[in-house]
Amino acid sequence: MRGLIYSGEAIIFLSCIIFSTLVANSSAGDTISAKQGLRDDMNLTIVSAGGMFELGFFSPGHSTNRYIGIWYKNIANRTVVWVANRGIPVRDNSGVLRINVNGSLVLVDGSDLVIWSSNSSSSAVNPVAQLLDSGNLVVKYGKEADPVNFLWQSFDHPTDSLLPGMKLGWDLVTGLNTYLTSWKSADDPSPGNYTTRVNRNGIPQLLVLRGTNVQFRFGPWDGVQFSGSSLSILDLSFNVFPVYNQKEITVSFDVVNSSIAMRVVLKLSGEAQFVRWSDATQNWEAYSTAERDACDRYALCGPYGSCNIAQAQLGKSICGCLKGYQPKYPEKWRLTDWSDGCVLKTPFGCGTGDRFVRYSGLKLPDTSRTWFNPNMNLEECESTCIKNCSCKAYSNIDIREGGIGCMMWIGDLIDIRNYRENGLDLYVRISARVRNISISLLVVLTVLVGLYVIHALRKRMRRIRGIVLLPQERIGTTENDEPYFDLPLFDVMLIAKSTNFFSPKNKLGEGGFGSVYKGTLDNGQEVAVKRLSKDSKQGINEFKTEVSFIAKLQHRNLVRLLGCSIEEGEMLLIYEYMPNKSLDSLIFDKELSKSLDWPKRYNIINGIARGILYLHQDSALRIIHRDLKASNILLDREMNPKISDFGMARILGGSGRITNTTKVVGTFGYMSPEYALDGIFSLKSDVYSFGVLLLEIVSGRRMKGFYDPDPNLNLLGHAWRLYQEGNLVNLISSAIVESYDESEVLRSIQIGLLCVQPYPEDRPTMSFVVLMLSSNIELPSPKQPGFFIDRKAQESDSSSSQYFDISLSKRLTMQIAPLS
Repeated sequence: MRGLIYSGEAIIFLSCIIFSTLVANSSAGDTISAKQGLRDDMNLTIVSAGGMFELGFFSPGHSTNRYIGIWYKNIANRTVVWVANRGIPVRDNSGVLRINVNGSLVLVDGSDLVIWSSNSSSSAVNPVAQLLDSGNLVVKYGKEADPVNFLWQSFDHPTDSLLPGMKLGWDLVTGLNTYLTSWKSADDPSPGNYTTRVNRNGIPQLLVLRGTNVQFRFGPWDGVQFSGSSLSILDLSFNVFPVYNQKEITVSFDVVNSSIAMRVVLKLSGEAQFVRWSDATQNWEAYSTAERDACDRYALCGPYGSCNIAQAQLGKSICGCLKGYQPKYPEKWRLTDWSDGCVLKTPFGCGTGDRFVRYSGLKLPDTSRTWFNPNMNLEECESTCIKNCSCKAYSNIDIREGGIGCMMWIGDLIDIRNYRENGLDLYVRISARVRNISISLLVVLTVLVGLYVIHALRKRMRRIRGIVLLPQERIGTTENDEPYFDLPLFDVMLIAKSTNFFSPKNKLGEGGFGSVYKGTLDNGQEVAVKRLSKDSKQGINEFKTEVSFIAKLQHRNLVRLLGCSIEEGEMLLIYEYMPNKSLDSLIFDKELSKSLDWPKRYNIINGIARGILYLHQDSALRIIHRDLKASNILLDREMNPKISDFGMARILGGSGRITNTTKVVGTFGYMSPEYALDGIFSLKSDVYSFGVLLLEIVSGRRMKGFYDPDPNLNLLGHAWRLYQEGNLVNLISSAIVESYDESEVLRSIQIGLLCVQPYPEDRPTMSFVVLMLSSNIELPSPKQPGFFIDRKAQESDSSSSQYFDISLSKRLTMQIAPLS
């Protein structure tokens, strides 16, 4: 019995020793030695001496994969700042982190297979891995945490976070280049699409890239700030340290109060944010964000173009040419494609006859092709630049002490923007021959204006009511007293022959005003022929409207009208042929929808938005389409969208809206509440239709016939409920789950909900929609959408346009339904 007692005591004693060892190992100080590994199955971690950071195994988001990472020890919602095996996870909890005989940190799985290694370039006796209070994991020899003793350090291999004391950039002695790389997703820390790097060409600058394409540029450091940025030494909570010498080209920062957690993080969306932890909100708060609006997109306005975001609020183009320059391609510029930028109006005089224009409040241009001299003053800089025909502009290197040094741009001036504050001075070279308009030019201009007036008067004399065939075989219309425009007239037999005499085999589709056929002209050109139905009472009005409007419209996202034909009782419209047919034929088909991945859908969304913006703002006439829907969006060979069917379009009057409409036309589900109920349509009516269309493109579901478990919710209501629940991912079409960019998709859905708000004044303009789609500016919160609960009305044939009297609509149960 006594032996059993002694034996039992021994077992208890041994168990205590094992338990004590496990407890000790679970918080084994701040080091890992060659004799001690970090085991995942024992939940072991190490913590820096001051308790700032912790290293161990973790699973990100909803993933079950295991990674070695470093995170803040005392911050809620574990914030991981570094990942070792970010590209190759351990699939279970069998992982062990240890130091091998060569002094390298090695992560192995249960089969002793090496998952990740630090690959230290040199070895030492008794190496130790230590987690420092800076968040730096180092492999060293000796007791002191001195960099001269480091065999390897995690600061040389950052992931998505830049911590105080960590350097970004180039070690010119070793050739090491350190940069940030975003995570692929919240569940996957493997390298994503974006990087933040130091460009060492010319004056060094920080860039954010997507793949190899620059997305954003911080601008050069001017002694106080990154050009145009809010990060400056005037803020006493941190210091920035740019270093440019023969040994390194780097940038780093430190904090004045080490108890405040601050870092730079490269987010999944590509935003580089300077953030700090707030104990009050228990969250990371953005201190400064790299990309904030459309003007921060790299080279948006092309060479010698300058971006001014304030112009968007005035409904004007945000891009303009520098003085002495003009758009390289005016037509593309007018269509909001500024990528080719501007060119000189008058060539330089190369040292004689040139002068400089001073611009203030700018983000300085890309400095990758600059020459600089830190010892020159501004006057010497100007003198040197004027003698060099390749010098396009100059500025100071450092703005302190009234300006220090000289920086000259030898290449094109790219990526300029205006700032209300924190902007810098730039002196841009132009020819002295660029002066105010001379008297002779004014005379020529006066003559041209006179000729235009005479031409306009002659056209007014020729105005007609309806459609007339002219001797030159052109056609025009002046419905509602609109100006006369001509259009090529095709022979009806030629068109009939091209469609195999309107054979059913050539039929592409059918709408409320007739059918559309594929035709092939004698020269081999493929066309789409819209044949007006003879039974349509509204046909002639639609025909005249479509001819009148679309003949005047030219945009890459509007279908092009080639001509028409009116003979022998036929009314035909001949369009460019769209081989991929209409959008609805693809996105709502289970198999065909797979051909439209997310990048293609996002391109389609942006193209439709730009096309509507052109109609609303940039065309010669401000036009409301009134029947925007998936079947009226055609796709060319490259899947670029083209808005079609302008039969119900109207020119916007001076008041901005048309009221007292006795006939409401359009398609149920796409019509805005104020139009369906009161006959009031405006530019915001098209915005509503675009919002519905956007949500259909993302979800792959029709407004017509969508059924939510709650019978009062259609597609808009369903999307709104998911938005309130923070569960928008469930709205995404299964056809794009493998290709979608989460930030772009969620942003698109929120924009769609902003567009379908019940009151027109709450909906954004299309210019703001385009801006929201093309930038990462903060989005306003949408209100509950306006949507219809009348299923019978909604489920009527929406493949064609619907007409009903306002008096009848008042009796329908269509209304803005509250969500319960």
